[in-house]
Amino acid sequence: MSSPVAIVDRPRLAVHRRPLPWLAVAAARLLMRRSPARIRTVLELLRRGARPATPEEAARSRAEVVAVSVSCAGEGCVQRSLATTLLCRLRGHWPTWCSGVRVVPFLAHAWVEVDDEPVDEPYPRGYHTTLIRVPPRERS
Repeated sequence: MSSPVAIVDRPRLAVHRRPLPWLAVAAARLLMRRSPARIRTVLELLRRGARPATPEEAARSRAEVVAVSVSCAGEGCVQRSLATTLLCRLRGHWPTWCSGVRVVPFLAHAWVEVDDEPVDEPYPRGYHTTLIRVPPRERS
């Protein structure tokens, strides 16, 4: 899975704001090594009790993850999207985590959405066919 995100665009993050993003990146690194079915199951459990994220909250979490991790700033879309989702969850909100493909030319990708719009992604909505989607849980 790849994404045309340039490493030179990494924002700087104050030292006191790095621990939570680092924790999310480390947890994402462990989770991304699991099967897609296991990833979905874990995310479905973690989203419980979280409110839907706003576009600003998801963008902030994504920027912080990119700031603390070279792999998330580069072509690590699975780790970046999972870390963004986990960081949002640590803050009490939940974006929609997505994974999908484009057939011609073939490209697998993972990303985060809010209100059916990709958050800070170089690809427009609908560029990929979504295969796995873990949205915020419906409130009952």
